[in-house]
Amino acid sequence: MIPAAFSYQRPTSVADAVAALAASGGSAKVIAGGQSLLGLMKLRLASPETLVDIGRIAELKGHGATADGGYEMGAMTTYAEVLQDTGLDFAKDCLQGIGDVQVRNLGTVGGAVAHADPAADAPALALALDYSAVIRGPRGERTVPLDGFFVGPFQTALEDDEILVKLVRGPLPAGATGAYRKLEQPASGYSMVGVAVVVARSGGSITHARVAVTGVGDHPYRAKAVESALVGSDGSAATVAAAAAHVADGVTVNSDIHADRDYRAHMAVVYTRRAIDAALGR
Repeated sequence: MIPAAFSYQRPTSVADAVAALAASGGSAKVIAGGQSLLGLMKLRLASPETLVDIGRIAELKGHGATADGGYEMGAMTTYAEVLQDTGLDFAKDCLQGIGDVQVRNLGTVGGAVAHADPAADAPALALALDYSAVIRGPRGERTVPLDGFFVGPFQTALEDDEILVKLVRGPLPAGATGAYRKLEQPASGYSMVGVAVVVARSGGSITHARVAVTGVGDHPYRAKAVESALVGSDGSAATVAAAAAHVADGVTVNSDIHADRDYRAHMAVVYTRRAIDAALGR
């Protein structure tokens, strides 16, 4: 299909991009790699009056370790760039399962986070790694932890006149390991259930646990009941199984033509257990 008519702007600075969004009165959409938005526009599921293309804003590019041992990514950092740079094998496992080569070369991690597709993989990975979003708008700059950034399907804490500038996180706990496991829809590759896990152990006990889920609810979320059950435990198979059973606590589980509610809820438990076991090295 052909998208509805729209105007197009290509600012060369964040300030100009913010000004363009503010002037649109909420009728504009930011486009980065375009791998998600353009598909929705072709289906007429999204019909912005204006596209604000941030692809040539140098300030939004670049990625790497920070002085404190953390990491930061400009909003225009592509999946391919992260794959080339990251030393986290589980991050590679997640990102290599996104789309195909062309999508990974053009699609951006910042775009995936801002787009907030309920079945996208990158937001779950970023949640498990404790990233925060650095946001800029007419009222200045603010930093919002991703735990709380996603508020609904394709909905985030971003205001209509704000731009995601970069993603930042602090250092991982000593000895942290992780895993990503997903049940994907065969045709699209999107997650019907996707689970990212980061854990750290000391003295035989789990001291740090992050379990982030996509595809199950109406937005990516941290399964905090699972995390609480893991921290302080020995990480035994029985403990992991009991913890994984809480992955959908308080969540309205999605039901669609690909997986009904009961099946998806069961698979969420199965893939949470698999991801935790993999992160623990079993």
